[in-house]
Amino acid sequence: RMLSGYKPQNNVQDSYKILDLEEGCSLDDVRNSYHNLAKKYHPDSSSGVADSKAFIRVEEAYRVVLSDLAAKQKSDTGEEEEDQFKSKSLQHRHYLSFEGVGIGTPSQREKQYMQFRVDRATEQVLEYRQQRLESRYAGSDLSRAQDVRQSKKVKITQAVERLVEDLIQESMAKGDFDNLSGKGKPLQKFSHSPHIDPMTHNLNRILIDNGYQPEWILLQKEIRETIERLRKSIVASRRKLGEPMTLPEQKQWGRICEQFAEDIRKLNKRVDNFNLVVPILSRQMVHFSTDKEMRRARKTYEAVVEKVSDSDAKENEGKEGKRFGWKSSLLRWLKL
Repeated sequence: RMLSGYKPQNNVQDSYKILDLEEGCSLDDVRNSYHNLAKKYHPDSSSGVADSKAFIRVEEAYRVVLSDLAAKQKSDTGEEEEDQFKSKSLQHRHYLSFEGVGIGTPSQREKQYMQFRVDRATEQVLEYRQQRLESRYAGSDLSRAQDVRQSKKVKITQAVERLVEDLIQESMAKGDFDNLSGKGKPLQKFSHSPHIDPMTHNLNRILIDNGYQPEWILLQKEIRETIERLRKSIVASRRKLGEPMTLPEQKQWGRICEQFAEDIRKLNKRVDNFNLVVPILSRQMVHFSTDKEMRRARKTYEAVVEKVSDSDAKENEGKEGKRFGWKSSLLRWLKL
């Protein structure tokens, strides 16, 4: 655009001299001469004599010579030939045009044109994505209906909440809540411990009341329930075998002990996972020992057996007393 409105300062004779041509030369001679000089003086070329000022002079001379040849050809062939002549422009001229973008030297204009192309490509990509999304959701009547139902549901919920809040405020203004036992007293939200942040305690209490607990608390609860279940199971298995145990029962007891040791090993892995996530060092747990648990189960079993034997002995004594009770009462009556 800038070059199209630029008026060259060279006259026709000087322009022919700059292009090393003579008047009356052909159009091909003009093109070849301009092409060679452009390669020689173009600022972006690797030529040793590249000069922007010389290239501008060659550009101006080329324009003047083309105008002179066009005027001569127009006078000979008329307006029709002029359009044909204009269509035979060089590719280099199209390279220099850059769609009319940019100012400055050709190299500067090229950089500006490249940035312009990047921006235009970005806009085209965004328009393409927008059209794709519009076409994707244009025919989805189901999703549109779901959005409408969801919006109506939200509006109804908000309306109900506002209505409830208005009713509560109205009742408070009328004094309907004055007969409550806790009127004027603070809510018991927080713990009595002064070392706990009230806000943190309140948030934790809300989470616990609604079924949300930290992972380490759930793990700790699971570990304790598992060890209690294993302890009761080993004692119940020993009681089923009885005393004394036969050879098959001893083999069965050995398998039970092996399974108990495997369960303890798996439980210790849970303890390791618990110790990794527990936030307080003092809450960490130690591994359960298979030998200690077996000794504990044996003591529990002996205590249960002793308790059962004592209860059986008392029951037998009661039965014997009932059997011979009439004889003792008769002897006491005879003595009297």
